[in-house]
Amino acid sequence: MSAQPAREPPSLRARVALGESGRANVSTGLPVLDRLLELLAAHASFELSLEVAAGAPEAELAAAGRAFGEALWEPLRGQNVRGHGSASVPADEALAHVALEASGRPRLVSNVDLSAERIGGLRIDVVSGFLNELAHGAGLTLHVRLLHGDDPTHVLEAIFKSLGVALAQAWRPKAARKEQ
Repeated sequence: MSAQPAREPPSLRARVALGESGRANVSTGLPVLDRLLELLAAHASFELSLEVAAGAPEAELAAAGRAFGEALWEPLRGQNVRGHGSASVPADEALAHVALEASGRPRLVSNVDLSAERIGGLRIDVVSGFLNELAHGAGLTLHVRLLHGDDPTHVLEAIFKSLGVALAQAWRPKAARKEQ
């Protein structure tokens, strides 16, 4: 059994409120990531507040992923929540599938490689950098599959929307068992 991750340093603030409006107040220093997290919050139907102190883009990306993951740790392990979910959601020509489990064994398994792309003026792989830190912060086994997509922006949108829906499923109440 894994222990809950250490608290984030004072330069990070993250809060997730489940079953809320789907609004996000996000300031990571990376506008493209802010927009993707707003999509995620809308599709997950939770309220997200995330603030990361300014720094190098790679550090901001890692800090945002880790802080967001740590904010998800407890809600995904509630007494009566499923702790797993999956979803396939499109964004124009792109279609992504995300499956996750709050396993306590963090791992990102992905067939998406955007390392050669320049997204939002950055030459960093937003998918692997952010999602790897998210998986570690939340203790998730996270599978991300790109089923189709050519435009890097649409690919990212499909992934973050799918992640939002999968997270919404993960903290749904467990189904009641029928007595026999």
